[in-house]
Amino acid sequence: MIGPGAAPAGTGPAASIASAASNSPAGQHGSGAPPDRADLVDVWLIPTDQPEPVVRALRELLDPVERARADGPDRRFGRRFAVAHGAVRLLAGARLGRDPARLAWHYGPHGKPGIEGLAVNHSASGALAAVAFTEERAVGVDVEEVRDARVAVRMARRYFPAGEAGAVAADPDPAGRFTVLWCRREACVKAYGGRLVQGFGLPLDGPSPVLLADPGALGPGPCRVEDVPAPGAFRAAVAAVGARPTVVRHRIWSPPV
Repeated sequence: MIGPGAAPAGTGPAASIASAASNSPAGQHGSGAPPDRADLVDVWLIPTDQPEPVVRALRELLDPVERARADGPDRRFGRRFAVAHGAVRLLAGARLGRDPARLAWHYGPHGKPGIEGLAVNHSASGALAAVAFTEERAVGVDVEEVRDARVAVRMARRYFPAGEAGAVAADPDPAGRFTVLWCRREACVKAYGGRLVQGFGLPLDGPSPVLLADPGALGPGPCRVEDVPAPGAFRAAVAAVGARPTVVRHRIWSPPV
């Protein structure tokens, strides 16, 4: 849930969700406040297969462009899209003290979303979405469902540095190892608002968190990349641009009962 301070969402079911969410507890991990000289990054994981009343209520919060995507021909994708983007609006609105239905997104050259006054990035894969927030620095997040092992080995050989591709092929769980490394790449690229191809050659293997001193064509470093615990067959990672340490607080979002 989104914690105290949710902004009003108008009237009707969406307002009920926003109001109930503002007073409900959430499962959460990580420290509540960062130690000195560390920046807090909040990551929420959003299960997107929700009951129809929740889908309808969250759809009410979307802007016309988002609503058009939610109403497309793929009904399952549309439902998940409405939940993911509606929940992101609720969370961002609560953080900013603003009406989530009135938030105006702006987009970078390669589609990175932003809201005035808040660094935000979000991602979705299958039945799970993720969003990261911080006031301190540019941030990127990625969530992915674990791929088939044969596909993972083939893609690692094509896109990863040779050492990482070899590590994926030799791992007892090549699909899991590949997906972790893919999430780290996506999160790093999205933190800079770059293109995925710019992240293929980055050295991102090793224990989490990884401090990437030189992000190459993406921009000036360093970039801190950290794995985020995710349920089931999902993996996730968050990246923050800058040298200062980060404290990542990760939580699971759920609508009010």
